[in-house]
Parts: sequence; C-alpha cells; structure tokens
Amino acid sequence: MKTLVIYVHPVEDSFNSAVRDAVISDLSAASHVVRLRDLYAENFNPFLSAAERALHHTPPTTRPELARDVEDLRWCEAIVFVYPTWWAGLPAMLKGWIDRTWMNEVAWVLPAGANTIRPRLTNITRLVAVTTHGSSKFVNALQGEPGKRIITRSIRVMCNRWCRARWIAHYGLDKSTVQDRQHHLETVGQRVVHALR
Repeated sequence: MKTLVIYVHPVEDSFNSAVRDAVISDLSAASHVVRLRDLYAENFNPFLSAAERALHHTPPTTRPELARDVEDLRWCEAIVFVYPTWWAGLPAMLKGWIDRTWMNEVAWVLPAGANTIRPRLTNITRLVAVTTHGSSKFVNALQGEPGKRIITRSIRVMCNRWCRARWIAHYGLDKSTVQDRQHHLETVGQRVVHALR
C-alpha cells in the first residue's frame, strides 16, 4: 500500500520521533511504499493568509508552493498521522497543513449548482492517527477528543466512501514509566500495519 506518513513534532529526539521511526520501520518491513513528510523539519508554513483564503474555490494550480502536498495526497492509499495531542487537539502545524492542503479539487469539489461538497480523495482507503496524550484517557474523553473527531470523521469523509479510520493513542505519557513507553514502541508499528490491512 502507498502510505503517506505525516509527522509533526518540533523536537527531533522526542518520544514522538521514536514512535515515527517504529511506525516507518514496521511499514517498510511489511512492504508498504512509504513517503515521510516531517512538517517541522521541512519548515512547512501552516499560516492560511487572507490572500490564500480568497483562492478557496480556485484550482490547486493557483498555489504552486503546495504542489508537492497535492501530489502526495493524490498518490497515497493510506495516511498515517504521527503527532502529539496538545490542548486536547491537533498541533497548529498539523491543523495548518490540513487547512492549506485539503483544498478544492484536491480533497473536495463543489459542483456548479450543488449545495454540498463532494469528496475527491477516493484513492485513500485507510487513515491512522498515532498520537500521544499527556493526560489520561478519562480526561481526554471529558474534553471530547476533538483531534480524534477531525481525523476519524471530518478528514475521513473526504476519502473513499469505504475508508476506515483507526485511532492509536498512548494516554498518560506524562506519568508513564520507561516500561510503558518501551512497550508502546515495540507494538505501535505492528498496530499500524494491522490497521492498514
């Protein structure tokens, strides 16, 4: 499966970077064709300007600086998001990437005379979110887990109608033990591989 990994964390030696490496290693071992996008390392600009927002209904060719992102989205069959959950949601870098790249004629289209958008990323049949939470699962449930809803609901409906979304979270990272973290690193890659079957 052609798998796009979107990695989001500003610190290269973070726990999330170890999660990323485990995921990529197991995906590669399972014969997935993997493309990694490290948004911080690439210095991706998440800022959606007023000028760019004015191009909301124009084709992607009006934003040539996003051509690589458009090609990646059209190429992949699966997306694996690897990121930390901050303030109960997606990091601003990841939200900005979605805002800027899931655009008209890429993720969706609004046909003339229609009142609802139509999905365009029908090539994508699997979505997996791999995230860490500082707090417990109970606290995150109370907060409503908006990041989970964005990926498993909002993003998913722009993909293939049979697209499956999977949520893989390591809760309570702030209080976890070395053994907890090691166990997660030993199993997370295979959990992702299984989710992409």
